[in-house]
Amino acid sequence: MSTAGEKGSATTKTPADFLKSIRGRPVVVKLNSGVDYRACLDGYMNIAMEQTEEYVNGQLKNKYGDAFIRGNNVLYISTSKRTLADGA
Repeated sequence: MSTAGEKGSATTKTPADFLKSIRGRPVVVKLNSGVDYRACLDGYMNIAMEQTEEYVNGQLKNKYGDAFIRGNNVLYISTSKRTLADGA
């Protein structure tokens, strides 16, 4: 008979596991300031992004080749439903 702890350990993922699983995929990085950056993730806790778009209040404000975001500014990281080819 297995315990709840054994079941949980089989499916538990760390933040590092999540970041590894989304590398190279389109993501949204929302900063504490409310600004969103959308690009393919190319890094870890200090985030290096490529083909980056900056959104303020949902509106595209700037496009950058590369952007580097310090990890302590990040509110969340999520996968993006669109690909860069869709909107770039």
